[in-house]
Amino acid sequence: MNRKICVVTGTRAEYGLLCGLMKKIKDDPDLDLQVIATGAHLSPEFGLTYREIEKDGFKIDEKIEMLLSSDTATGITKSMGVELVSFADALNRLKPDIVAVLGDRYEILISAIAAMIARIPVAHISGGDITEGAIDDAIRHSVTKMSFLHFPSTEVYRRRIIQLGESPDRVFNVGALGLDNVKNLKLLSREEFEKATDFHLQKINFLITYHPVTLSSESVEMSFQNLLDALDFYPEAGLIFTQPNADSSGRIIYEMLKDYVSRNKNRAKLFQTLGQVRYLSAIQYVDAVIGNSSSGIMEVPAFFKPTVNIGVRQKGRIIPDSVICCDENKDAIKTAVDTALSESFKSSIKNQVNPYWNGGAAEKILSVLKNYELSADCLMKSFYNLEFDLE
Repeated sequence: MNRKICVVTGTRAEYGLLCGLMKKIKDDPDLDLQVIATGAHLSPEFGLTYREIEKDGFKIDEKIEMLLSSDTATGITKSMGVELVSFADALNRLKPDIVAVLGDRYEILISAIAAMIARIPVAHISGGDITEGAIDDAIRHSVTKMSFLHFPSTEVYRRRIIQLGESPDRVFNVGALGLDNVKNLKLLSREEFEKATDFHLQKINFLITYHPVTLSSESVEMSFQNLLDALDFYPEAGLIFTQPNADSSGRIIYEMLKDYVSRNKNRAKLFQTLGQVRYLSAIQYVDAVIGNSSSGIMEVPAFFKPTVNIGVRQKGRIIPDSVICCDENKDAIKTAVDTALSESFKSSIKNQVNPYWNGGAAEKILSVLKNYELSADCLMKSFYNLEFDLE
């Protein structure tokens, strides 16, 4: 009987990382792929991106509605409750052998809880990172402790998972899954990109993704306004914005974005989602990626393009040489962007080594998912103690 691998996805960005692995699972004659789509995938506000999953040829086995019409802490917590009830039913129907999840969002936390209670092994991709500015940090480590198999993106992150008590023989440094797409996808030419986005590239262009800093005490409006004010220093630059995640206060940023783009129609455009091909193609043609998304730290350096990483949302991650970190005030952002545009900086990163590249992450994950022995009592994990005196 084939081993059933159930992949859970809740956002456009996470699906973009998972799709290559999902294809490999689907194509393997010894595995059966199951797909659960939840979260923003099913929301018109975020582009109904479940349709992209189906367009790519995947059957969605369960669609779990859970997003309430609120991005407050109370609304998100209630959404998580709705999701947990539905996940219990979905897993009972599908009865997978492994539930595969990626990252650190609250949708993923709920899927891991449901799988743990159902005694289904969880395979966690991209654990071991640190992002001190977001609640994602606590969620990620919680999912790690509920998981059986682990696929971190660097050796530092692998050791951190072991530090959390997970046995080294279940922790595999595979590199960043998203970098497979950089290597394998056929990206668009400049002309194809402009046609696919209906956006005319300027002499200077920026790709901007900014998400709420969910643990910050600073005003979301003030922080994001500082970024918009900094962009006004570059009136001739083309601006490609992508919509923020379905996080607390995400709608505040979205409304500010719509207003800013409406006032700068000649040079700015907002996308609910670009998809992997258009997003990665955009990186080829912009002069810098600006914001606080993890893609600026992991995927963008593969193109040897500068990233301006704003604020503390990604604080704690391993930072490649091409990433310029700055505070959330307009002068600091302008200084960082000026550095990114300088010929000296662009020249300095031409030969950088990306610490997140380990070669063929999807293939490595597939091999473990397919071949790792799942005994009847495999979930009775022993806490792995590091070699020091606990007395």
